[in-house]
Amino acid sequence: MGHCCGPDGSCEAPEAAVAKPCPRCAAVGSVIGDETIEAILKPGVAAQLLAVERRFCATPGCAVLYYGADGRIIEKNQAAVRVGSKETGDPIPLCYCFEYTRAHIRSDIAETGASAIPARIAAEIRAGRCQCERKNPSGKCCLGEVNAAVKEAKEALAREREREAESLEKATAPPCA
Repeated sequence: MGHCCGPDGSCEAPEAAVAKPCPRCAAVGSVIGDETIEAILKPGVAAQLLAVERRFCATPGCAVLYYGADGRIIEKNQAAVRVGSKETGDPIPLCYCFEYTRAHIRSDIAETGASAIPARIAAEIRAGRCQCERKNPSGKCCLGEVNAAVKEAKEALAREREREAESLEKATAPPCA
Protein backbone atom coordinates (compact mmCIF):
# COMPACT_ATOMS: atom_id res chain seq x y z
CA MET A 1 0.00 0.00 0.00
CA GLY A 2 2.96 2.38 0.11
CA HIS A 3 1.95 5.72 1.58
CA CYS A 4 -1.72 5.11 0.85
CA CYS A 5 -4.50 5.48 3.32
CA GLY A 6 -3.59 5.15 6.95
CA PRO A 7 -6.60 4.08 9.05
CA ASP A 8 -6.82 7.59 10.47
CA GLY A 9 -7.20 9.05 6.97
CA SER A 10 -3.64 10.40 6.84
CA CYS A 11 -2.37 9.71 3.37
CA GLU A 12 0.09 12.41 2.56
CA ALA A 13 3.03 11.72 0.30
CA PRO A 14 6.30 13.47 1.08
CA GLU A 15 6.63 16.82 -0.68
CA ALA A 16 9.69 18.00 -2.57
CA ALA A 17 11.82 20.73 -0.99
CA VAL A 18 10.95 23.44 -3.55
CA ALA A 19 7.28 23.39 -4.46
CA LYS A 20 6.49 24.59 -7.98
CA PRO A 21 3.10 26.24 -8.53
CA CYS A 22 0.67 25.34 -11.30
CA PRO A 23 1.53 27.42 -14.39
CA ARG A 24 -2.14 28.39 -14.86
CA CYS A 25 -3.66 28.95 -11.40
CA ALA A 26 -0.48 29.36 -9.29
CA ALA A 27 -1.69 26.86 -6.65
CA VAL A 28 0.99 24.50 -5.38
CA GLY A 29 0.01 20.94 -6.11
CA SER A 30 0.99 17.71 -4.44
CA VAL A 31 3.75 15.49 -5.81
CA ILE A 32 2.50 12.60 -7.96
CA GLY A 33 4.21 9.26 -8.41
CA ASP A 34 4.83 7.29 -11.61
CA GLU A 35 2.20 4.70 -10.72
CA THR A 36 -0.53 7.36 -10.57
CA ILE A 37 0.55 9.07 -13.78
CA GLU A 38 0.65 5.80 -15.70
CA ALA A 39 -2.74 4.63 -14.43
CA ILE A 40 -4.70 7.87 -14.77
CA LEU A 41 -3.54 9.32 -18.08
CA LYS A 42 -4.65 8.08 -21.46
CA PRO A 43 -2.15 5.81 -23.25
CA GLY A 44 0.79 7.74 -24.68
CA VAL A 45 0.22 10.85 -22.54
CA ALA A 46 2.00 9.67 -19.39
CA ALA A 47 5.44 9.30 -21.01
CA GLN A 48 5.91 13.07 -21.42
CA LEU A 49 5.66 13.63 -17.64
CA LEU A 50 7.56 10.63 -16.32
CA ALA A 51 10.95 12.26 -16.86
CA VAL A 52 10.28 15.28 -14.60
CA GLU A 53 8.97 16.01 -11.12
CA ARG A 54 5.25 16.53 -11.47
CA ARG A 55 2.36 17.65 -9.33
CA PHE A 56 -1.42 17.33 -9.16
CA CYS A 57 -3.39 20.58 -9.44
CA ALA A 58 -6.54 20.20 -7.33
CA THR A 59 -7.95 23.65 -8.12
CA PRO A 60 -11.54 23.06 -9.30
CA GLY A 61 -11.67 25.79 -11.97
CA CYS A 62 -8.24 25.05 -13.42
CA ALA A 63 -8.10 22.75 -16.47
CA VAL A 64 -4.59 21.60 -15.52
CA LEU A 65 -4.56 18.13 -13.99
CA TYR A 66 -0.79 17.54 -13.71
CA TYR A 67 2.13 19.83 -14.33
CA GLY A 68 5.84 19.25 -14.51
CA ALA A 69 8.58 21.20 -12.77
CA ASP A 70 9.73 22.22 -16.25
CA GLY A 71 6.36 23.84 -17.13
CA ARG A 72 4.78 20.91 -18.99
CA ILE A 73 1.07 20.53 -18.37
CA ILE A 74 -1.51 17.79 -18.77
CA GLU A 75 -5.15 18.88 -18.79
CA LYS A 76 -8.03 16.98 -17.22
CA ASN A 77 -9.38 15.93 -20.63
CA GLN A 78 -6.26 13.79 -21.07
CA ALA A 79 -7.20 11.61 -18.10
CA ALA A 80 -8.75 8.20 -18.59
CA VAL A 81 -11.10 8.84 -15.62
CA ARG A 82 -13.31 11.67 -14.38
CA VAL A 83 -11.40 13.80 -11.88
CA GLY A 84 -13.71 14.49 -8.96
CA SER A 85 -12.10 17.74 -7.83
CA LYS A 86 -12.44 19.12 -11.35
CA GLU A 87 -16.05 18.02 -12.04
CA THR A 88 -19.23 19.99 -11.45
CA GLY A 89 -21.82 17.51 -12.74
CA ASP A 90 -22.68 14.00 -11.63
CA PRO A 91 -21.23 11.50 -11.40
CA ILE A 92 -18.54 13.18 -9.35
CA PRO A 93 -16.10 10.51 -8.17
CA LEU A 94 -14.94 10.58 -4.56
CA CYS A 95 -13.59 7.09 -3.96
CA TYR A 96 -11.90 5.54 -6.97
CA CYS A 97 -11.08 2.22 -5.30
CA PHE A 98 -14.64 1.39 -4.27
CA GLU A 99 -16.51 3.60 -6.76
CA TYR A 100 -18.38 5.95 -4.44
CA THR A 101 -19.59 9.29 -5.80
CA ARG A 102 -20.97 12.49 -4.30
CA ALA A 103 -24.43 11.25 -5.37
CA HIS A 104 -23.99 8.13 -3.20
CA ILE A 105 -23.20 10.35 -0.22
CA ARG A 106 -26.15 12.68 -0.88
CA SER A 107 -28.49 9.70 -1.23
CA ASP A 108 -27.32 8.17 2.08
CA ILE A 109 -27.73 11.47 3.89
CA ALA A 110 -31.17 12.14 2.38
CA GLU A 111 -32.41 8.66 3.32
CA THR A 112 -30.93 8.25 6.80
CA GLY A 113 -29.36 11.54 7.87
CA ALA A 114 -25.96 9.82 7.97
CA SER A 115 -23.62 7.88 5.70
CA ALA A 116 -21.94 4.54 6.29
CA ILE A 117 -19.66 5.06 3.29
CA PRO A 118 -16.66 6.44 5.26
CA ALA A 119 -16.80 3.43 7.60
CA ARG A 120 -17.03 1.03 4.64
CA ILE A 121 -14.00 2.65 3.01
CA ALA A 122 -12.06 2.59 6.31
CA ALA A 123 -12.82 -1.14 6.65
CA GLU A 124 -11.54 -1.75 3.10
CA ILE A 125 -8.39 0.23 3.92
CA ARG A 126 -7.80 -1.87 7.04
CA ALA A 127 -8.29 -5.00 4.91
CA GLY A 128 -5.53 -3.80 2.55
CA ARG A 129 -7.75 -3.28 -0.49
CA CYS A 130 -6.94 0.40 -1.04
CA GLN A 131 -5.23 1.34 -4.32
CA CYS A 132 -5.38 5.13 -4.14
CA GLU A 133 -1.83 5.60 -5.44
CA ARG A 134 -2.95 4.00 -8.68
CA LYS A 135 -6.67 4.77 -8.95
CA ASN A 136 -7.09 8.25 -7.47
CA PRO A 137 -5.89 11.08 -9.76
CA SER A 138 -4.51 12.89 -6.70
CA GLY A 139 -2.50 9.81 -5.73
CA LYS A 140 -3.87 10.18 -2.19
CA CYS A 141 -6.46 8.50 -0.03
CA CYS A 142 -10.02 9.65 -0.67
CA LEU A 143 -11.20 9.37 2.93
CA GLY A 144 -10.63 13.05 3.70
CA GLU A 145 -12.67 14.09 0.64
CA VAL A 146 -15.37 11.54 1.47
CA ASN A 147 -15.66 12.86 5.04
CA ALA A 148 -15.83 16.43 3.73
CA ALA A 149 -18.58 15.42 1.27
CA VAL A 150 -20.55 13.82 4.13
CA LYS A 151 -20.25 17.04 6.15
CA GLU A 152 -21.32 19.16 3.15
CA ALA A 153 -24.30 16.89 2.42
CA LYS A 154 -25.45 17.00 6.05
CA GLU A 155 -25.19 20.80 6.07
CA ALA A 156 -27.13 21.04 2.80
CA LEU A 157 -29.86 18.76 4.15
CA ALA A 158 -30.09 20.82 7.34
CA ARG A 159 -30.45 24.04 5.30
CA GLU A 160 -33.10 22.41 3.11
CA ARG A 161 -35.10 21.22 6.12
CA GLU A 162 -34.80 24.65 7.71
CA ARG A 163 -36.20 26.29 4.56
CA GLU A 164 -39.03 23.76 4.44
CA ALA A 165 -39.88 24.42 8.09
CA GLU A 166 -39.90 28.18 7.47
CA SER A 167 -42.15 27.75 4.43
CA LEU A 168 -44.53 25.53 6.39
CA GLU A 169 -44.55 28.00 9.25
CA LYS A 170 -45.43 30.87 6.88
CA ALA A 171 -48.11 28.81 5.17
CA THR A 172 -49.80 27.83 8.45
CA ALA A 173 -49.40 31.13 10.28
CA PRO A 174 -52.68 32.94 11.02
CA PRO A 175 -53.22 36.03 8.90
CA CYS A 176 -52.23 39.33 10.45
CA ALA A 177 -55.13 41.44 11.67
